[in-house]
Amino acid sequence: MKKLLHNFEAWISVAIFLGMTAIGFANVVVRYLTSYSFASTQELLLTGFLLLTVFGASMAAREGQHLAVTYFAGLFGARVEGIVKIIAAIISVVLLLLAAWYCWELVANQLASGVTSPGLGVPAWYYSVALPFAFVLIAIRTIEFTISDHRETRDLIAEAARVPGTPPEDTLRKNTTRRTEAADA
Repeated sequence: MKKLLHNFEAWISVAIFLGMTAIGFANVVVRYLTSYSFASTQELLLTGFLLLTVFGASMAAREGQHLAVTYFAGLFGARVEGIVKIIAAIISVVLLLLAAWYCWELVANQLASGVTSPGLGVPAWYYSVALPFAFVLIAIRTIEFTISDHRETRDLIAEAARVPGTPPEDTLRKNTTRRTEAADA
C-alpha cells in the first residue's frame, strides 16, 4: 500500500498515457480505414496532456527535480541555503494551494453554469475536476521533499562538524553533487 501511495502519480500517469495512446491509435485506424474520424476525441487527448503535466509536476516535486536557482543561496553557506530552500518551498506551497483554490472555483462555476464541452457535449467540469486535487498533491509532495531535504542537510552539517578540518559547506556540496548525479542516472 505504501508503494502504491508513493507512486500514485506514476500509476495515474501510466493509465492516462495508455488511454490516450488507445484513443489516438483508434482515431488513426478509423480515419485510415474509413472516411470518418473521431474528431471529438481531441478534447480527451488535450485533457490527458493537461493531467499528465500536473501529475508529472507532482512526481518532479516528490523527487526535488523542479528548476531552482540555487547559485546565490549556495554563496552564503549550508545553513543559509537551507533557510532559502524552506522559504522557497513555503512560497511554492502557497502558490500551489492558491492554484488549487482557483481551480476548485472553476469547477464550481462550470458545475453551476452547466456548460458542456464542444466536442463530446459532456459537462465541462468532468475535465477540470482533477486539477484542484492535483495541485494539492503537488503541494504535499513539495512539503515531503522539503522536509526530507532539510533532514539530509541537517545530518550532513552534523556529520561535517564531527570530521575535524572539514567545513560543513564542502561536505554538503559533495553530497548534493552525488544526489544530483544519482537522480540523473
